[in-house]
Amino acid sequence: MDLSAYADLLSLQSGVVARRQLVTDARLKPHDLQRLVRRRDLVRVHDGVFVDHTGDLTWLQRAWVGVLLAWPAALSHDSALRAADGPGRAGRDDSVIHLAVDRDHHVRVPAGYRLHRMSGFADRAMWNTSPPRVSIEEALIDVAVAKADDFGAVAVLADAVQARRTLPVRIRDTLDLRPRVPRRDFLRAVLSDLDRGTCSVLEHGYLTRVERAHGLPDGLRQVRDSQRGPLYRDVVYPDLDQAVELDGRLWHSSAAQHDADLDRDLDAAVDRLTTVRLGWGQVFGRPCETAVRLGRLFAARGWWGRPTRCPDCPGSLDLAG
Repeated sequence: MDLSAYADLLSLQSGVVARRQLVTDARLKPHDLQRLVRRRDLVRVHDGVFVDHTGDLTWLQRAWVGVLLAWPAALSHDSALRAADGPGRAGRDDSVIHLAVDRDHHVRVPAGYRLHRMSGFADRAMWNTSPPRVSIEEALIDVAVAKADDFGAVAVLADAVQARRTLPVRIRDTLDLRPRVPRRDFLRAVLSDLDRGTCSVLEHGYLTRVERAHGLPDGLRQVRDSQRGPLYRDVVYPDLDQAVELDGRLWHSSAAQHDADLDRDLDAAVDRLTTVRLGWGQVFGRPCETAVRLGRLFAARGWWGRPTRCPDCPGSLDLAG
């Protein structure tokens, strides 16, 4: 028995080890393993996988158990992000551990684990991490496309960029290398938007999901206003003295940015132009409710129409206001 190799395995893998590793790396004989189990130095977790204590497993130990059970395997989706973030990050669902394996690798895992078969898996896994995992960019794309709506997908990408865990260009490059990705064009546009700090995707979403889909008045786009130097207002309804600004930042802006926005709104008020600001949640998360509320606002400012129902409007939505 190679005690040094044995200790190294336990240290590297958070106290979790597979029988095959004990045999090949630590050169344990069957009677060595039996003695360690009998003395409770090693406790069987699943067939062929052991842990070096008798208490509850930590998340990291559960992750190692899954990787060793499905080997060759790597953490993926939320689990890859959780491993990259470390133990201090809150707000993740840790009840299921996601594992990526090669598309042709047939293996079964117990409850609490979910397999994701992946083409080109060997090249996409980061084998030098502990435990092995796919890259943050790969995991973000997988989590984003699994979201039920566009707003959820946008929030996944924007939160990662805000936290400086990666860059939009890195996610976009990874996206371009993958052959089949749902909502590819939308995700690529969002990443370009995040990279440039503009809100073109948001502006298009407002046009198609809120204004046009619900029969609101046609606004003027990118209206030049040079009262405080050259600037453009996103959407203006001149007959209603109303402006709509689309704020593509999903996080709190800096004090300087916030101050500039307040100046823009004050200038608009001087020109008797009322401004409302909408973000991703109003446009992509709740477009129908946003249209109804804008309809009430426009009616109060002289619009004689009323919003119309789009195919996605819930039956309970009161368009009459």
